[in-house]
Amino acid sequence: MAIDSRSGYPVTRMARRSFRLLITLLILCLPGCSMVQGFFAWLGPPSTAKTRSPMRDSSLERLMPAVRPQFDRLIRQVRANAVRETMESVPARFKRRLVLDALQQPWEGLANLEGQGLLVAELAEGGALGLPGLLDVLEAGMDRTSTFHRAIPPPGTQAQTFTTFMIESLAEASQHRDKALSQLSEDERQFMFAHAGSLVEHFTPQISDLTQQTLSRAEADMRFVELIEQHVDYANLIAAAQVLARLANERWLLQLAGSLAQPLARAKVPVGITGDVLYVVDSSYGLIVIGGPGANTYELDQRFGLVIDLGGDDLYRGAIAASSDHGNAVVIDVAGNDTYNGDSLGLATGRLGVGLLIDQAGDDVYQLDAGSGGTGFGGLGILFDAKGNDVYMGNRLTQGAAIAGLGLLFDAAGNDRYSSFGFAIGFGGPSGIGAVIDVQGDDQYQCGEKYPSAYNAQDAPSGKPGDALFQYDCFGLGAGSGTRLLTKRADWLAHNLAGGRGLLVDVEGQDRYRSGNFSEGHGYFFGAGVLLDLDGDDEYQAARYGHGSSAHYGAGVFVDRHGNDRYGSTGPFYNAGVAWDHAVSVMIDAGNGNDRYGFGRSTGLGGADFSGWSLFIDEAGDDQYQLKSGFGRSAEQSVAGFFDLSGKDSYSLSPEPVVPADQQPWDGRVILYQTGGLFVDR
Repeated sequence: MAIDSRSGYPVTRMARRSFRLLITLLILCLPGCSMVQGFFAWLGPPSTAKTRSPMRDSSLERLMPAVRPQFDRLIRQVRANAVRETMESVPARFKRRLVLDALQQPWEGLANLEGQGLLVAELAEGGALGLPGLLDVLEAGMDRTSTFHRAIPPPGTQAQTFTTFMIESLAEASQHRDKALSQLSEDERQFMFAHAGSLVEHFTPQISDLTQQTLSRAEADMRFVELIEQHVDYANLIAAAQVLARLANERWLLQLAGSLAQPLARAKVPVGITGDVLYVVDSSYGLIVIGGPGANTYELDQRFGLVIDLGGDDLYRGAIAASSDHGNAVVIDVAGNDTYNGDSLGLATGRLGVGLLIDQAGDDVYQLDAGSGGTGFGGLGILFDAKGNDVYMGNRLTQGAAIAGLGLLFDAAGNDRYSSFGFAIGFGGPSGIGAVIDVQGDDQYQCGEKYPSAYNAQDAPSGKPGDALFQYDCFGLGAGSGTRLLTKRADWLAHNLAGGRGLLVDVEGQDRYRSGNFSEGHGYFFGAGVLLDLDGDDEYQAARYGHGSSAHYGAGVFVDRHGNDRYGSTGPFYNAGVAWDHAVSVMIDAGNGNDRYGFGRSTGLGGADFSGWSLFIDEAGDDQYQLKSGFGRSAEQSVAGFFDLSGKDSYSLSPEPVVPADQQPWDGRVILYQTGGLFVDR
């Protein structure tokens, strides 16, 4: 039973719910930057104490006493602070504190990354009411906090108060946006708004083909990020999003629906809208439109500041809740099985502002072009779907993806399907935080099968799409990446950009994950990637660098908290708690589930090379392991550990092992490899 760290009393299920309610109330009551500061001050600093509140129950922290002493002895024998000695000398602009902490002190730093994901999960259980606080917590991990803003009181029961609430919300959000951008010249604004399209089309984690064209693009990318970091008052952008997020309040939306009944004459309906329309006003913040309870079609563009639809199976096209170069944009759909077909950078996309899409109910289909679906590029893009069995079909940089901004896709309930080509489903590029949060339902996640990997040249030189060994890159499902230039020229290295954070949190359900290279909790070049699945019997299929992996000063975290889980990989290398080149990673399967690791075509389960730090832990259960090689092996001044802490386990190496019999993994065996690896089965 969990113990409350402050009172010392057991935490029952009811107490857990009360604790969550208290958190939500704190977040709703504490405005602006004081919100997150006050919230974390109330919690106190991260602690290594044995007793923790349930919200902060990090699996890594809980399992540390059973693992760390033995693993730290190995570290002292192999190396000391190799990452710390070199990471400051690696040129990369805008490195983030959470990642640097993980690189310097992996135990505490990786636990903090997990803990922030757990905090996000707790807040997400509050649904729409938790959105403002959720934004603050996500941005706090990027060293950004909101400015102070006043909470607009909820409307009463008269139609006029609904109008006032909408106008005041749009007005306050607009004021925050204007403050945020006040230091930008008109030329800078136009550059940033337009260059977001280049980022979406051309972003790559590594530039190896250095030409004048690619260098010019890297210079423009650097300028874009610098403007956000140094010349945009980002705290006011967060505040604008928090103000608009209050429009998701279900109670006032239901009251609004009951206050309007008479459709307007067709002559008063804006061009591009079909079906009944109950209210239209041309405000200083764009057109405000309220559609009726029947089926509507909306062809949206920059004219629209706020669209609310009260029901029906609706069709949306164009710029759907996508901020324009002169304002924020909001779309709210109260009910119905809706279809959203957005333009590129045109659905819940934030560019120099806030794009907010809220769908309260229905089995919806989101057809997401590049740069859409809860994405931020110099702004904040938020897609919140409260309930229904939804389908999210994406391109690249979709579904909770961001570069120099915030992208959030938050689905509260339903059996949902997510698919995308790459850099998606919880992806954080330079100075970006991208997150996908799914609270309830049996969900399916897929990323890849579009962009052929450069590894094919060495691993499958004659391969072609469809071949078993042909590889695709993903960079998704909880992945964070920077941009590194492969060159020795100092003037070109100055354009390196450190990565942001990608987060995928699934709170409960029997879920299925399938992805290509660099995915499922992957950090690349000072980026951090986190995948947390908190309950359910789940299946994971990845490829190279999957299931808690990292490379080139990245940090990767993968935690599955409960269930009988199945893991597999198309290979050919590096899965399940692996780190390459001064990177740090952890993979944990917690609980007492009977798990199966089918990695017959891959290597890993705790593996590190070139001053990496990696850890694999399976807490309990009768597990089955199949692997080409690995089980805690390391090389090149690295440390790696494999720990199975309980259960009757079986092991097989495929093909037949070439290592001595006393170094073959087995139930109940401890092996200390001379190269710096550790295998422990208890």
